[in-house]
Amino acid sequence: MATTTKVWQIIDGKLKPVESSLSQAGRTEPYDLEQWIASDSEILGPGLLIIGRQVSTESGPLDLLAVDSLGNLVIVELKRDKLPREALVQAIDYASDVASWSPEKISETCSKHTGKGLDDALNDAFPDIDLEAINLNDTQRILLVGFSIEGSLERMIEWLSKSFDVNVNAIVLTYIRTAGGEELLTRTAIISEEVEQKRIKKKKFPIPMSDEPGDYDKDQLKELLKRYLSQNLLTAGRIREILLPAGLRDDLLSRDEWKQEFVSRDESIDPSKVGFLLSAISNQVGLLKNDFLRQVIGYDYPNSPWEKDNYHVKDEYKDLVREVLEELATR
Repeated sequence: MATTTKVWQIIDGKLKPVESSLSQAGRTEPYDLEQWIASDSEILGPGLLIIGRQVSTESGPLDLLAVDSLGNLVIVELKRDKLPREALVQAIDYASDVASWSPEKISETCSKHTGKGLDDALNDAFPDIDLEAINLNDTQRILLVGFSIEGSLERMIEWLSKSFDVNVNAIVLTYIRTAGGEELLTRTAIISEEVEQKRIKKKKFPIPMSDEPGDYDKDQLKELLKRYLSQNLLTAGRIREILLPAGLRDDLLSRDEWKQEFVSRDESIDPSKVGFLLSAISNQVGLLKNDFLRQVIGYDYPNSPWEKDNYHVKDEYKDLVREVLEELATR
């Protein structure tokens, strides 16, 4: 349970209670509090990189958007006074939108705020992580930040966290303005940092992955490929427009050759983002449910046990893949 932080200043050998608030000091949420937190995200907890302020979503502007070292997006909702229970509903609404964001959209948001592409920003913030090993936006986290919290909201957060491992927490700040004009902020987390970090790293519902190929007959396989590749999704489109055509042209392409292929095929692709695009394709090919992709697309692990490389279209399915691509092109 959060506790109330009270502060006394020692003046002339006597204790004088310090009572102040943002509104009393003429400070505001968007022009002061956001800027303070954006200048040092450590006040929200360890391992966060803020990549956007007042970010446009389907549900309105999101106060702050961050990403952690595991690639999870963090929705930060700020209130300069008490956190009401409605703040949780609002943050969930934001999270439901950003959950569908592509690596390109996330990187674009990051570039607007930081002046860097997402991979460069992540490299600078977390130099020890392997960018191609993280699952960007695989999970979303919610942080509610205010200067007090309604008891009902606190109960909801603790219940969601303990009972369902929902990645939600609240940070209660205390603003202090001393007699000399110095301004201080203190923080109290509803869920302890230790508990939160364990929960973040724990995957209660892991996404089933596999390297086993499917075993469909020609008609079934063709229908599954057409249905998947005709989707209006970026990763499916890049498998259709780049990976498969190159796989039909060349017997084998290394990961570095794939990066070059992406840039040469699509001038709109920023070379610094190619690693994320390949990771997205790798994840799609590795999903247990997408065994039909693995039936026609081959790969191995020559460099590490987690990084697919040497992609190719299997010889026995090249004619079928050509048929599928030709039929999709005439639609």
